[in-house]
Amino acid sequence: MQNHQFDLIASPGFFIATLLIYAGGAIGSLLLQNNDRRAALWSTLAAIAGSILGVSFAVAALLRGIIPAFTSESTFPLLSTSFYVDSLSALFVLAICLVALCCSIYALGYLRHYYAKYNIGLLGFFYHAFIASMILVVTVHNALSFLIVWELMSLASFFLVIYEHRDSANIRAGILYFVMTHVGTAFVIFAFLLMYQATGSFEFSAIRVGLDYASPILRGVIFLAALIGFGTKAGMIPVHIWLPSAHPAAPSHVSALMSGVMIKTGIYMLIRVSLDLLPPGELWWGMTVLVAGSLSALLGVLYALSEHDLKKLLAYHSIENIGIILMGIGCTLAFSATGHNTLATFSLIAALYHTINHATFKALLFLGAGAVISATQTRNIEHYGGMIKTMPQTALFFLIGSMAISALPPLNGFFSEWLTFQSLFRGATSFDAFHDFPFILTIGALALTSGLAAACFVKVFGVTFLARPRSTGAAQAKEAPFSMRMGMAGLAIIAIALGLFAGPVSRVLGQISANLIPGGKAESLGELNLITVSSPDKFYTISMPAVFLSLLAASIILSLLVFLMTRSRRVRIAPTWDCGTDLTPRMEITATGFARSIITIFKGVLRPSRQTDIEYHDSRLRYFPKMEKVILGQRDIYQPYFYQPLRELISKLAIQVKRIQSGKINAYVLYILLTLLGLLIYFLR
Repeated sequence: MQNHQFDLIASPGFFIATLLIYAGGAIGSLLLQNNDRRAALWSTLAAIAGSILGVSFAVAALLRGIIPAFTSESTFPLLSTSFYVDSLSALFVLAICLVALCCSIYALGYLRHYYAKYNIGLLGFFYHAFIASMILVVTVHNALSFLIVWELMSLASFFLVIYEHRDSANIRAGILYFVMTHVGTAFVIFAFLLMYQATGSFEFSAIRVGLDYASPILRGVIFLAALIGFGTKAGMIPVHIWLPSAHPAAPSHVSALMSGVMIKTGIYMLIRVSLDLLPPGELWWGMTVLVAGSLSALLGVLYALSEHDLKKLLAYHSIENIGIILMGIGCTLAFSATGHNTLATFSLIAALYHTINHATFKALLFLGAGAVISATQTRNIEHYGGMIKTMPQTALFFLIGSMAISALPPLNGFFSEWLTFQSLFRGATSFDAFHDFPFILTIGALALTSGLAAACFVKVFGVTFLARPRSTGAAQAKEAPFSMRMGMAGLAIIAIALGLFAGPVSRVLGQISANLIPGGKAESLGELNLITVSSPDKFYTISMPAVFLSLLAASIILSLLVFLMTRSRRVRIAPTWDCGTDLTPRMEITATGFARSIITIFKGVLRPSRQTDIEYHDSRLRYFPKMEKVILGQRDIYQPYFYQPLRELISKLAIQVKRIQSGKINAYVLYILLTLLGLLIYFLR
């Protein structure tokens, strides 16, 4: 393809055409809502077309280095807006549209089980609005316009969460999501108002210049407000409580989008604010993000390990992976604040790489979970088992996603976690003893998180797909429709490709990172090619193709050795020894049994509970029970130690504030007068 063709694709017109297709998909879905089949077909085909255009636009912008920018002027300044697609924006547009493409292909078959149950036209409308609003969030360059599209994204996702509204649990999850997302938005608004006060503009370009002269205290307050506001959307602990409820409530292809890319819009804006609008930052910014990342990663994986609702378990793993991304961002901020620009650039590559990786393998896992849930009509993994026989292709795709999220080579999750480890190791050797300590603790947290994540997905895959079915639904399950398998296959191929071709991908991410780091230079990043990835000082070097070939060679050699050693032996197949009884699913290890020992080790955090109910044949025969039922559970620590005290404090403040509601008009007029006088004094001082 010639350069002028790339220029055409990476143009504002092509970008607008992408948005118009999503708008057409939304309107068409509403118009066809009386016919479920036509509404589903129109919705999915329009989403596929829009996603293909979006992917083409983002790839062309990244390859050509073109920065599409355009503004919409108005005589009323507050209605003016601007769009600016730099390399960071193009990367996130690529991630959003790529995941949306696979999810939309998947939806062709998945939407069938909603026919005659729920309004497919409404689902299609909010689905297209959701994707388009995410694209606008990462491309708009004006604070007021950003808040509008941010709210549009939140509202569209809220209606998708409560789509299956006949389930009261989904309504509760939606309300919690609605409240928490607006708590986060309040902090975002506060940050933007402080920026406006310091610069006199809502345009990001003017804010970028004006904040250079702001005081360190003001910049620090803006950073903390942005961290809380965008961290809430990303699912950072402790402002994450909406995520484990909202993501499982949505349809599975929407859950994949929410977990794969929506929460990454919070990561995008955190990077945009801290590295683009506010720099140079301070060392404590990086340390704060490191601590937040460590807590999110470790607690996220612990709660995932103790969870048996398949989609809720995956939602907790999103919190874990957001923590890993925050570790990379924390390293970036710490290195950038101390002038280690090359190390900051490599750390940002790690954060961005894991952002893209998580978008692919988490979306893959949610789509796989949707296929399993559709086949069994339950989200409880204790009711699965043996499904590798009835759903072999779904099992294969889910296994690839499980290996990727467990950071097993040569898949993509391994490389980004490895790069994050290298950034943390450099941090532990680049500062004084006091500032080395957070890096050392974070290294330990990441190592423990990685091991627990692998254990969790051994549990998930083993209990779901291996052994014998433990319910009628699992025994009678059928393979997912072709389109659903194609959606999963696309994400599985991307996960493998991102692992094998880590060098070229790192080179692209290196260019993006160098543009964001003050003093960063892409040519100083060392070797980032098809074969190897290494730092300039050779502190670390890795070759993902070599890792793959080594594993392949080891597997071939081991298979040959086993064949040579056993070829002369006679193989006899016989029933498994069952101690004289029939083998039943009750003899299998359960998810509860698998995770209980680990939960007990971390009982100080997970707070496990045990409830025993005993039923007797006769109340007078207390020593001869008829049945004993043991219910095992766990309680979170952030509810009693964070949210409960906060709720009590707000209640007490509300009671005090209630006293000013006297019911007298004269008093209310006095309040208004005092407020106006205060504002007048403030602006005229």
